[in-house]
Amino acid sequence: MVSAIKETRRDRIFLACNYLFLFLALVIVAYPIIYIISASVSTPKYVSSGEMWLWPMGLTFEGYERVFRDPQIWTGYGNTILYTVVGTLVNLAVTIPAAYALSRKDFVGRNLFMGIFMVTMFFSGGLVPTYLLIKDLGMVNTMWALILPGATSVWNLIVCRTFFQSNIPKELQEAAEIDGCSNFRLFFQIVLPLSTSIIAVMALFFGVGHWNSYFSAMIYLNDDAKYPLQLVLRQILVLQEMSAQTGSIDAATATALNNRAEVAALVKYAVIIVATLPVIVVYPFLQRYFVQGVMIGSVKG
Repeated sequence: MVSAIKETRRDRIFLACNYLFLFLALVIVAYPIIYIISASVSTPKYVSSGEMWLWPMGLTFEGYERVFRDPQIWTGYGNTILYTVVGTLVNLAVTIPAAYALSRKDFVGRNLFMGIFMVTMFFSGGLVPTYLLIKDLGMVNTMWALILPGATSVWNLIVCRTFFQSNIPKELQEAAEIDGCSNFRLFFQIVLPLSTSIIAVMALFFGVGHWNSYFSAMIYLNDDAKYPLQLVLRQILVLQEMSAQTGSIDAATATALNNRAEVAALVKYAVIIVATLPVIVVYPFLQRYFVQGVMIGSVKG
């Protein structure tokens, strides 16, 4: 048997420093999450006074009751799920084939196309020209205004292209061509089954982007029934803060005003949990593919 390598004092110090660093990183990342969860179910007076700093105090679900009492929340959830699913499918349908085509060395002009794509990373048309374009295309107040303008991301395109260059050998393409396999059959029956990790990563990237997006909806949507969840929650939060700040400040209303401000803060924490919980639930199922796809897709450039 091979004897175990004896650790030196310097190795033990290095290992201890690593554990200390990881522990500090865990505290920095975990504390805000625990605090928000605890604040969302704590009595507002304990949160505003600073007595609640980690664990819940005065358990209450009033914040969640106020959030889910609004029927627009459920409409927003349905809209966001629709926009996220359709938008992610469109993103994958555009990004994956384009990245594969740009990874092929026999694709004439691929460097020119890649250069054109990269220009858009540094320059854009601006908000007003983009809005005028969306208006002329008749997409204002439709879900396509939230999906088609961002049908792909150049950064994600580069990551996918790098993945295909690093993991789809040229010999595989040549062997398929010798067997009479067309480019479409090669892509759908050989390349895609070998690319599940990068597809999962892109689905997560694009899906989270659609789920958290609200600015495009605020610009292009006019109908409240089409608002995504993030925009609905933003409206609820703004209305709560405005209601807590309105009214005359005198002895008769000071207590009520303070109570409304505390409730507004409680709703704020509940809104954060409602908006982020679905993504947190989905991520563990994609973590294995996420780590593998990002590492492979970023090794070579």
